[in-house]
Amino acid sequence: MSELCLKIIDADRRTVAVGKGENEVNLVFSQEYKEGDMILFEMSETGRYVWLQFDDALGKSLVYLTGMAFYQVPFGEKRINLSPKAFCGNRHLLSARVAKDFEVAAYRNLAINVYDQSGSRNVYPHAEANVETRGEAVFAAQNAIDGVTVIQCHGEWPYASWGINKQPDAQLKIDFGTKVTVDRIVLYTRADFPHDNWWRQVSFSFSDGSSFEWTLEKNENPHEIIFEEKQVTWLKMHDMQKSEEPSPFPALTQIEVYGRSM
Repeated sequence: MSELCLKIIDADRRTVAVGKGENEVNLVFSQEYKEGDMILFEMSETGRYVWLQFDDALGKSLVYLTGMAFYQVPFGEKRINLSPKAFCGNRHLLSARVAKDFEVAAYRNLAINVYDQSGSRNVYPHAEANVETRGEAVFAAQNAIDGVTVIQCHGEWPYASWGINKQPDAQLKIDFGTKVTVDRIVLYTRADFPHDNWWRQVSFSFSDGSSFEWTLEKNENPHEIIFEEKQVTWLKMHDMQKSEEPSPFPALTQIEVYGRSM
């Protein structure tokens, strides 16, 4: 049995709510969040998959935990990439449950994590990039793994994306936190034409030392890339070649990576 604990602490690091359980825990928080509040999750065992829900409006994500999880409750500009219902009001349901073996073993999108944040530790998958347009939340790397696939516009939720600030050396890394098998990538490239440009070619590198290039076409459909199964802990998307169209703004709305946990 794994002992689970959810806490909400305020800006002065005082605990304002706590919930505990074995293998599963629920915490109902009947207050409005205040700036500086943080959510903590810890469990007696690390290296486990857990269904995590820090906000009922965002739902659950199946994540891999390597230690204590910290989530900063967002305010102001830091929350405009999230649903306006998230973390609002005075009634919130937080939960966590150790995943069943069959849930972990299922073929699924291994990249999704609605609770990823910049600088996040111990919670995977995690997205990080060497550039995010103007450092704005609506262009953060985490937007590429939040499960939202609306590509026809850019800006506030549900139109957040990973923006590369026109940098040709932009890279996006998806870290799974543990070894997984993968054989399929689906890209939702932003298609707010004519504001946006598009990538005619992208490259991927993997933790096993392998890499490949892939040619894309201009359209509003997801780009599905199928390849020989690999055992990896991370992948990188890089060397994106934009088209000759005049817009300087190609961007990525979502990346899905399909496979199985090991």
